[in-house]
Amino acid sequence: MQDALHVGVKRAMAVVCSGFSYDMEVVSHGFVTDISKTDAENEERLHALIDDAEVPRERLAKLFEPEVLPPETGSGVGEDGEGRDAN
Repeated sequence: MQDALHVGVKRAMAVVCSGFSYDMEVVSHGFVTDISKTDAENEERLHALIDDAEVPRERLAKLFEPEVLPPETGSGVGEDGEGRDAN
């Protein structure tokens, strides 16, 4: 699971970097606060940014799913909870 997280973060940073110029080292430290704002104002801004990222996150995650998530395999258990025969 941790590997999947790291691959996803790396891919997301590469996507952003492909269209924008930014310092990856600064971004790797997380949310950048505005020192002229209060903690509460920065927290409100963070939550607004997270909310704004929801739809694009879904779209980008779907692009990464084949690379990040293992392929689904059958569990060998039928819909009724019984094991299936191998034939």
